[in-house]
Amino acid sequence: MSASLDRVDKPEPRWQALLAFLAIGAIYLALPRNLIIGPIWLLPTLIVVLLVPSVVSHRMGRLSLNRALGIIINGITTLALIGSVILLVRALPSHRETPLQLLRSGGLLWLTNVIVFALWYWRLDGGGPTRRHKENKLGSTSFLFPQMQIPHDERAQFACAHWRTRFVDYLFIAFTQSSTFGPTDAPLLARWAKILAMIQILISLTIVILLIARAVGVL
Repeated sequence: MSASLDRVDKPEPRWQALLAFLAIGAIYLALPRNLIIGPIWLLPTLIVVLLVPSVVSHRMGRLSLNRALGIIINGITTLALIGSVILLVRALPSHRETPLQLLRSGGLLWLTNVIVFALWYWRLDGGGPTRRHKENKLGSTSFLFPQMQIPHDERAQFACAHWRTRFVDYLFIAFTQSSTFGPTDAPLLARWAKILAMIQILISLTIVILLIARAVGVL
């Protein structure tokens, strides 16, 4: 088998997504106590406890269980994020946090928002990473990445002859949407992606508006 075929058939690496989940847990531990629902250790512990069987089920080829566990982890982290943003909104009028603390909290929640929705896009696009590899799909079925718009016979000169989506591609989508409040280089094709994008942008916009409002209040 040639090297080029090895590159095409190589399964998508998952360590980036695993690091993203662990990053969410670490960020949660760095949040002020008044922005955390329940014990501070609860979310990081749930992430680790659910990641272990998720990795094992993937290794054993139990794809349905792996997908279900992944969606559960995504759902838990999303609910935790929304809960923390709600607590941030409620805490703003009381002025319990200094401007610096509020900026730090808003930045951490903004970053969490990016990572959480990047994981959703990665998990759901084309049926998930396992199905994308199994069906040997080019790139995506829910997003129109720039590489997908290049004609096949011209992809070699752009170093994307064997391009496939990776977690970092979805992370970039989530980052740009939270930064610009809309899609940038990869238009959204699927309705579920548009719905998730609206939720992500709403959360990001809420955080930014809160920070601006607090800054104006301080001035």
